[in-house]
Amino acid sequence: MYQDIIEAHYLYDYKIKLFFENGKSGVVDFRKFIEKGGVFCKLADYDVFKRFGINRETGVITWEDDIDIAPETLYSEATGEPLPSWIEKESVLSS
Repeated sequence: MYQDIIEAHYLYDYKIKLFFENGKSGVVDFRKFIEKGGVFCKLADYDVFKRFGINRETGVITWEDDIDIAPETLYSEATGEPLPSWIEKESVLSS
């Protein structure tokens, strides 16, 4: 299970502080996602990057309603907690 993002604040560069429904929070540097390329390349433009929002139905941060990052990944990045075991198993299976 993941925690919904309930609030997010742009800090600087490609860093956003995320606040989760369970009261935890943390800073995520999105540069590593941007460097992966693909759809995330759009976020390299600071003007685009700063125009994020929160989809209240799904509890994820989004850009232009077509770019988002798995909430489990962001929760792990922000809090330092490990990814759920089912994600780790999937990534091992797909290698």
